[in-house]
Amino acid sequence: MRNHLADSLSPYLRQHAGNPVDWYPWGTPALEKARREDKPIFLSIGYSACHWCHVMAHESFEDPATADFLNAHFVSIKVDREQRPDLDSLYMSAVVAMTGQGGWPMSVFLTPNLQPFYGGTYFPPRPAHGLPGFRELLGALATAWQKKHDEIVQESVRLTEQILAQIIQKPAPAAFDADGLNAAAHSLVLSYDWQNGGWGSAPKFPQSMLIEFLLRRHLAGDPQALSPAVHALHAMRRGGLYDVVGGGFARYSTDASWGIPHFEKMLYDNAQLAGVYLHAWQLNGEPSFRRVVQESLGFVERELSSPEGGFYSSLDADSEGKEGKYYTWDQTELRALLGEQAEFFESAYGISAAGNWEGRIVLQRQLEDARLAAQFGLRRAQVQARLADCHARLLARRLSRVPPATDDKVLTSWNGLMLAVFAEAGAAFGDPQLTARAARNAEFLLTSLCPGGSLRHAWRDGQAGEEVFLEDYAALILGLLALYQADFDPRWYQQADALAGQMLERFGDLQGGFFDTPVEAQTVLVRPKDLQDNATPSGNALAAQALLKLAAFSGKQDYRERAEASLRVVSGMALRYPSAFGAWLSAADFALGTIRQVAIVGDLSDPRTRALLARVREKHRPNLVLAASALPTAPGSPALLEQRTMLAGKPTAHVCTGFVCQLPVTHPEELVRQL
Repeated sequence: MRNHLADSLSPYLRQHAGNPVDWYPWGTPALEKARREDKPIFLSIGYSACHWCHVMAHESFEDPATADFLNAHFVSIKVDREQRPDLDSLYMSAVVAMTGQGGWPMSVFLTPNLQPFYGGTYFPPRPAHGLPGFRELLGALATAWQKKHDEIVQESVRLTEQILAQIIQKPAPAAFDADGLNAAAHSLVLSYDWQNGGWGSAPKFPQSMLIEFLLRRHLAGDPQALSPAVHALHAMRRGGLYDVVGGGFARYSTDASWGIPHFEKMLYDNAQLAGVYLHAWQLNGEPSFRRVVQESLGFVERELSSPEGGFYSSLDADSEGKEGKYYTWDQTELRALLGEQAEFFESAYGISAAGNWEGRIVLQRQLEDARLAAQFGLRRAQVQARLADCHARLLARRLSRVPPATDDKVLTSWNGLMLAVFAEAGAAFGDPQLTARAARNAEFLLTSLCPGGSLRHAWRDGQAGEEVFLEDYAALILGLLALYQADFDPRWYQQADALAGQMLERFGDLQGGFFDTPVEAQTVLVRPKDLQDNATPSGNALAAQALLKLAAFSGKQDYRERAEASLRVVSGMALRYPSAFGAWLSAADFALGTIRQVAIVGDLSDPRTRALLARVREKHRPNLVLAASALPTAPGSPALLEQRTMLAGKPTAHVCTGFVCQLPVTHPEELVRQL
């Protein structure tokens, strides 16, 4: 018997279409069935690349006896957290309130009025690890629903009121200031793990937003901010978390030293990490950082790209039923592949016959280039050439293996993050192919994910979903602005400005900030407004960044005022808990910093124009916006280009800071001095 998931847009839901559980997607049929039959709802939330989601599915959802019990006593709803971040955020708050922790798979039991009364994450089929067995739990809850119905309803009302009070609480408005940002950076430096790199203990997650903020504070003059940022980037790139063979990062490390990953690869992680490695390379010129960016974007192009131009969501951790099988090795296989280079490679990665994870080898660099060069009598350039040859051999073998499953839905918000990185890397590296790839992605998002001119959150196999969220608008605006600054096609700027107007109208909260869902969306219990950054930046933080940049391009004071109102809402929390508000801190840094507006007029194919652009792009300048055009200015270009002229017929740069403009210049070195 097939359930109701076969036609879903989500690959994760389709994975469960053959379960004996009578799954429904979230929607009117399931909710009306629960009310009509007065049955509690079992809400299961996960995502395609989630290892423990697959484990629970195999153990429980594929079990006929468990399915029969669920079908008799509950209405079962399956949700893809990536497709419905609003539901995930709301009910994750409930699970955390009930248990003190959250995660996926998320298992929540609701009344027919959608109010939670019990929840948790993974439940084993039989009691283990201090957890009840899933069948045992279902039996207890079904009995309680029959015998203690009124008590459960009362408890669900109480819990819902508690959750809603937290969600709709209005923080006292206060303004960010320079002292607060300095204190936040100091707090991050003090809590930094200098032994292993990064923040926190196992499982250890990459903290791209915190690193980005520290790079900004370094540029603002903080003498301590750069060292932990660079240290963390080196620690993560050595392998384990980073895929040294194929490029790209896993979602997190199971140990504190980044050695053993949880092997799924997410688009959003790779967008944020590639971006911060790019910015660090622009600051210090570290060659390994540039390689990480190039290899990571190469991985995305090779393994996460749709023929239509979108970027897929993720790769699974498992292949052929085993976690990490696609990515790991044994010594015999490596020696057969590498031949005369095996000794060199084994020294570089500390390889032994016993392996370093469940008898297999996860590649993690042990000797850096200088020590390898000394040990083998090579120049450092030769070390890199040999490693590149070894990696290419291993990648060729890996590509012949059975690959992990791909979650091939395209999400606007995550694509917006990756669009920005392709565009920025194309400009910074002077690589037109990267810029062209960014433009193809933007074209796809503005057509396939905007049916009838209305932006949507998700697309798969020619079909766009119905939902859209704040994060989609904000991330796409930022991606389009990055692309405009890479190729100066005014169409990207026009689209970004139009999307901003829609975002303000559909998501704005008059009390400050934005709701996560549009004004016309059907709400569950409350219209959510998630302010905290998680694995991806808060939609509100992205919106603040987008509006601040658009204000710098356009001079529209309303954009800046709306962004500053958002910052006031979150400033108190962000300064108390900086590790949870990294994207907000970067937005505040932009708002408080010296914003430079650079307008360059001249033929974009003229080497003299390109020389001016290159000097702007050679460094990481996060508080700078750049516009360029030949004369006459292209229609629809930013207001920043209005009434700009060329000096003596030469390509000319105009630099403004705040409301003060410096004298126009035509020589690249003069431009650098002004910057």
